[in-house]
Amino acid sequence: MSEKEAIILAGGMGTRLRTVLPDLPKCMAPVNGIPFLDILIGYLKRQGVVHFIFSVGYLKEAIIPHIRNHHPDIKASFAEEDQPLGTGGGIFTALIKAEKKHVFVLNGDTFFNVDLSSLEDFHLQHKAHCSLALKPMKDFDRYGTVELNEDGTIAAFREKAPCASGLINGGVYLLNRIAFLKEAFPIKFSFEHDYLALYLGRHKIAGQVQDAYFIDIGIPEDYMRAQEELRIFI
Repeated sequence: MSEKEAIILAGGMGTRLRTVLPDLPKCMAPVNGIPFLDILIGYLKRQGVVHFIFSVGYLKEAIIPHIRNHHPDIKASFAEEDQPLGTGGGIFTALIKAEKKHVFVLNGDTFFNVDLSSLEDFHLQHKAHCSLALKPMKDFDRYGTVELNEDGTIAAFREKAPCASGLINGGVYLLNRIAFLKEAFPIKFSFEHDYLALYLGRHKIAGQVQDAYFIDIGIPEDYMRAQEELRIFI
């Protein structure tokens, strides 16, 4: 298993979870008494990640000491935002601290049990600038859908709408760091809208389908569901 490097986007404000977590960032939400972020770190360690870059902003004072005190065994870097930079700005800032040419990026409020080595092989075979892990889903309206070309590149991103079945962006990416940092992005931007959607014709953006366990704890009902379903990953 190759050594990997990963960015965890842990700067979200978690407004939809305020009713159940008024004083914590989303990534620190307890799941059976264990911070969600710890579950992500354990998963990434098992997948071969050796360098963790945490993109932090909102309530970062709850995240940074926790990592330093509870995970002294990992190589950890912190990309700190003084003001919200959006997902794109957070990734850009974190990539400056990265060392490898290809860097994984994950949302700090989502668990998608992706085989990272398989995604890496796919990414390198396709010589992609960015590869997404895509989750097949049925009967949903909370997520937009992703359409694939036959060669594995992404044809289109569709807006959220009621959907009987489709592929969703699972929030796990592998990025060509060098190609991404060459672009003249604004300081604050959305990775999803201002990179993935706008650069679809300019950069080679590909998607690999992985039908693995997926949960997004961003809303109270799914956060409560995670208490039971994530037990097997703790």
